[in-house]
Amino acid sequence: MGSAYSMSASTFPGADAGKCRILVVEDDRTFGEALCQVLDREGYHATLATDFQAALEILEAEQPLDLMLVDIVMPDGVNGIALSRMARLRRRDLKVVYITGYNIPGVDREALGPILQKPVDNQLLIEEIARVLSA
Repeated sequence: MGSAYSMSASTFPGADAGKCRILVVEDDRTFGEALCQVLDREGYHATLATDFQAALEILEAEQPLDLMLVDIVMPDGVNGIALSRMARLRRRDLKVVYITGYNIPGVDREALGPILQKPVDNQLLIEEIARVLSA
């Protein structure tokens, strides 16, 4: 019998949750707030933007950000992939984890980076964010 163990930010060197700031871009406010609560409980500092414009305002502000958790499909006409590209023009070191409830054909998952499928398991979310932050 194998033993189960839980990974968190402390499992990954360089992923100090207490100092990491995450921008959550999710158009479903209820789901976005739930994501932020999970991240906050883990010790991250999560900020929610529910649309493209709000996300852009945060990205253009001077506040530090370490990672953006972004929904790929958004109603603003700009998807999460385009938003992440714009974000990296402003913040070259910003790390990105994508989240989606859809199977999106034509998306090169290897080139794009981590994509979590909704509904996402909280433990998987924490593990993936910690892994990306430590890379």
